[in-house]
Formats: sequence, structure tokens, C-alpha cells
Amino acid sequence: MATAVEPAPSRLLNRELSWIDFSGRILELAEDDTLPVLERVRFAAIFSQGLDEFFMVRVAGLLELDESDVPVRSADGLGTSQALEQIHERVGELIARQGRLWKRELRPTLAKAGIEVASIDECSEREQEKLQRYFEREIYPILTPLAVGPGQPFPYVSGLSLSHGVIASDPETGEERFARVKVPEVLDRFVPVGKRLVPLEALISHFLPMLFPGMEIQERATFRVTRDADFEVSDDADDLLEAVESELRRRRFGDVVRLELSASASRDMRERIVEGLDVRPGQVYEVEGLLDQSELWQLVSLDRPDLKDEPWVPVVPPRWARVTGPNDLFEEIRRGDLLVHQPYDSFRASFEALAQAAARDPDVIAIKTAVYRTSDESSLIGSLIECAEEGKQSVCLVELKARFDERRNIEWSRAMEEAGVHVVHGFPDLKIHAKMTLVVRREEGGLRRYVHVGTGNYNASTARIYEDIGLFTADEEISADVADLFNHVTGFGRPQAFRKLLVAPFTLRSRLVEEIRRVAEAASAGESTRIRLKVNALVDPTIIEELYAASAAGVPIEIMARSICMLRPGVKGLSETIRVTSIVGRFLEHSRVNWFEAGDDLTVFIGSADLMPRNLDRRIEVLTPVENARARAEIGAILDSVFADTENTWELLPDGAWERIERKGKKRHAHQDTMMRRAQSRARRARS
Repeated sequence: MATAVEPAPSRLLNRELSWIDFSGRILELAEDDTLPVLERVRFAAIFSQGLDEFFMVRVAGLLELDESDVPVRSADGLGTSQALEQIHERVGELIARQGRLWKRELRPTLAKAGIEVASIDECSEREQEKLQRYFEREIYPILTPLAVGPGQPFPYVSGLSLSHGVIASDPETGEERFARVKVPEVLDRFVPVGKRLVPLEALISHFLPMLFPGMEIQERATFRVTRDADFEVSDDADDLLEAVESELRRRRFGDVVRLELSASASRDMRERIVEGLDVRPGQVYEVEGLLDQSELWQLVSLDRPDLKDEPWVPVVPPRWARVTGPNDLFEEIRRGDLLVHQPYDSFRASFEALAQAAARDPDVIAIKTAVYRTSDESSLIGSLIECAEEGKQSVCLVELKARFDERRNIEWSRAMEEAGVHVVHGFPDLKIHAKMTLVVRREEGGLRRYVHVGTGNYNASTARIYEDIGLFTADEEISADVADLFNHVTGFGRPQAFRKLLVAPFTLRSRLVEEIRRVAEAASAGESTRIRLKVNALVDPTIIEELYAASAAGVPIEIMARSICMLRPGVKGLSETIRVTSIVGRFLEHSRVNWFEAGDDLTVFIGSADLMPRNLDRRIEVLTPVENARARAEIGAILDSVFADTENTWELLPDGAWERIERKGKKRHAHQDTMMRRAQSRARRARS
């Protein structure tokens, strides 16, 4: 098995700063005035949501390392304190841009379109009277001012909630107190009045004197805290579900890792809040204007199709269109591997159709699947329960440690167990991230296994906005590998050699290294070669070093890394033949494709694993080979389109900066639009 190596720091880019660059690309889309305004608002909300998660997990980990006083450097050579300083500087610049964007562009453009986000003072007298009645009836009864003083410590502030810091004084005694008033999370962020929408925190701020009768409000300022939300489950945990539930209870009280504070706050107000929360100056971010733009989703959900992209309706893939029942579905898979490309192809008409066929076909005797993230809309859970009720073997591997979906997965686990589904939670020290489903069917000549291996979660909601690839196959060796992997996770024993699958943490890393070296050797021998990678993140130093070596051998390498990339491309003598791009657009590019050409030999893998140490070494991950000629050609066409995009592509430069590809002077090619048109064209041909 290949072992990890430690390359020279200058050969790598910093992981955290690379993620911030990705966040900046999302913000650029919010700034793009060629997009419909509610699509721009959507990207502003996504930008804020992403920063929240970044601080809850990545920055929380860095702060913990920094406080340990143990000198630690990341793979690129940056010390923890240096990283935190650069994060503070770069994030500060981004949120300043977002604040200006909201004030100067998004809010005025929304107002022109009839969506006016207004302050109380901008409302008419009649509207203010309506707001006061609403406040007194719906808001005031649930507000609780928490003062700080003798016997009254600084109150606990929940993560990601908005609060008002208030300094009030008694006009008779001159006594001054600080108080915190939480903005209720159970209410909508924007309150409609007439044709206007008033931010809830602005409404509460206006009527604060009602909460402090007889007092004078000296100052009020809005603030928000982010808490450490990462946790670890002990390897010795006997009951994994119970251990995760315990950690979820502790998550609410994680350390504060970020304080967002209205830029209008005085030094006195700032000092009181900073001292009360016990945060460092480097954890404080001053925000101009609207705090917490992650809640702009309320505006995005407004019924204004004229201010959004034209809705996309996934199509039924041509071969699936022939299917009228379970027999047809399984026969179609037997005829040859089926490849689906979401969200262009329908998740419901493909994967969910397989799960429903397993439940309803009397010849199916077993279904096994792995769930990392799912949704209330997904029919998979219902199909598993239906199988169990029909007396079929129904098995579900549920990853309880799927970050921020832990509670939902616990609820699904209990519901399935009560219905008779065999639920397995895997290992405390290994996340089950593989996307795989196995169906066993009784047919003429014996039992036959059918398999789905994909790059995305079995989630009907995200399947409409995440780009993913899935392979349906009856290949005997692939299906035997999937069956063996299920048995390994649910049972007890050492994994045996896999026939075709690349499985982490066992063979995936070493096999990828072998493939890269095979291509490099072919290039050194003068053969035509190429490597194409499509991933969410490229972080693993070992893989990066192998790619550098392949570049030195003359291999042309194309990489589409949607978010993080630590590889430094285009450096003379190091990575001259490597080009790295990132597509950020309407759909989230989520599929993972590994394409290796060496002379006439082509190897293609798709699956769940990104090129990160956690995926290669600390998770159950699966890559499956794509051997069917038609499926390979389809993936090749997808990659051709990806690397030809001129509309939503940024290119990584040797100095680590990302530059958006200019549209001028080039033949325009919009990858995601092309995929939509292609899917519609194929669907029309299938119907004719």
C-alpha cells in the first residue's frame, strides 16, 4: 500500500485559504449583475451558510490547536497562528464586500422589482401601527431580556442565533446595565407589512423600550455567535447511536469561535460583548448592514419566477423511458450498464425507481443500501420499510456521524428499526461515505445481483441541484465486491481482496497511485497519455506528489476541483502540464471522476471519494470502474464539456490566485446549459 509523503511546503497551497477562495467565487456570482436578482440573493445566502460551516468545523479546529501551545504547521508550512491571522483578514474582506453588495446592489434591485426590504423609519405611519400591533401580539410575549449585573452573569448565547446587545440606564439612579435580547428563531426573519418586508431584528430593536420600562436605552447593537460544532466519538463507544446523541447535546455548548457584530457598535458595547463571550480580537468580525445573510432564503423562496432562472425539470433517461415495470427495469440493466447524470437525468425515474422495484417485485428477496444523507422527500426509506414488511431482507447502513445531519439520521434509524429493517451504524472511527445499493433477485438459473454505485447521496432534494453520476450494473464481479463490502461492514472479519472496486481505506489510495504511475510510465515511453480528474477537493499530499511526477514525465493533466485545491499548477519544472479549474454555477458540481489514458488503454472510475486524506484513509469509500463503452463515452462527453466551459469557470494560477475565465475572444460554452439542452434533446429523441 502506498504511504503518505511530506512534500516541501512551497509545493502546496494552504487548504483553509483555498476554501476561502472558493467562498469568494460564490460571492462573485452574487455580484454578477447578469444573473436574475433572486439567483444573486441565493448565492449570497449560500456564501453565508458556507462560512458558518467553515468556522464551526475548520476554524474551531485551528483555534483548539492554537490554544494547545503545541507548534503545528499544515502541509503547506503555514503555522496555526499565521493561518488564523490570514483567515481573519481574508474573511473580513469578503464580508465587507458582501455588506456593500447588499446595500448598494441587491437591496435596491429588489426594491425596483417590488421586493422592498425596509427599515421601520421607511414605513408609513399606518404600516408602523400595523407593525406595532404585530409586535405586541406575536413577538413581545416570547422575548426575554437577560440583564448582566450582580448575581446575573453574562447569559448563554446559542450558536447562529441573532441577538441584540442593549445598554440601558436608570434615569433616577444613573445605574447602567448591559442586557441581551435574543431574536426568536421560531419566527420568519422578514416581517411583511404592505408591500414591504422588515427584518425581524429591526422590528425588535425599534420596540426595545417596551422591554425596559422606565429605563433609557443608551445603545443597541446586533450580534451573532458561531460555536464549535465538530465532535469526535470515542473508538471505544459501545453504542454508537447513544454516543452520537451525547455529543449532539454537547455541541450546543461548544466554544465560541466567531463573533459577528454590527459595525455601528461603540467601543463600550464591543468590549462588553467580547468580555462576556470570552473571545479574542481575532475572532471578531464587524458587519456593515444586514447580519446573517444565510436567512435570505426567505426572499429566494418568494413566488417571483420572473426574478429567477427558468426552472429545470429533470428528464427521464432514454433507456429508463422504456421501463413500464420491475421486470423491464431489471432487464434493461442486464442488457448493459446504465449511466445517469443528475440533475439533468431524473433521480426519481432512475434510482428511486430501482428502490421501488425492489420493494414491489415479488422476485426480489433482498435490498441493501448505505445512507449518508437523505431527505423527507426521498422514497428510499419507504422502500426499505416496504421490503421489510414483505418479509424481504432489508438492510441499511446509516452513517450517524454525517456532519449536521446526525439528528435526522438517528430519527431515520429508529423509524426503520421499528419497521423491521436491519439498521447498521458502522464503526466509531470510520465514516461510511460510500454510495452503493445492492438488490438480490431470484431469476431463471439462480440468484442475480444488481448494483447502483454513485457519487452523490440518496437525497431527492439535493438531487435536483447537485451534479452527480450514478452507474447501474449487473456485472458479477462488481456486485460480488459490493456484497462483500456490505458483509464486512455489518459482520465481523477481515476484508478479502476486491475484484474490481477500489475501496477505502483498503485499496483505493494504492490503486490510484498505481494508475497515475502507469500513465507516467507510458508517457516516459513516448505513448499518448492523459489524466482527467473531476473532484470536489484535491488535498492529499501523496496524490499531489504523484501528479507532479506524472507532469514531469510529460502527462497532460486536467483537474476540475470545485472547492479546495492544494496542488500548485503551471509551475515550471514542477507542474507545467497541469491545468486546474473550478466550475461554480447554478448546480453544485459534486461528481467524482478519475480518468486515466495510457496509449490505447483507458481506465475510468466514478464514486464517492474525493482526493483527501480523510476519504482515502478514514472512511469507507467506493470507486467503481466504468467498463461499458457507451457509459465511458458519456463520461468523456461530460468531461469535454466541463473543461471547455467559458461561463462559470475559474482557473488556478501558479501563485495560488483564482482567475475567472474571460468570455471575450472565445467561443462561448456554458457547460451546465449544454448538459440541460443535451438531456432534453435525448429525451425528445426517445419519445419520437
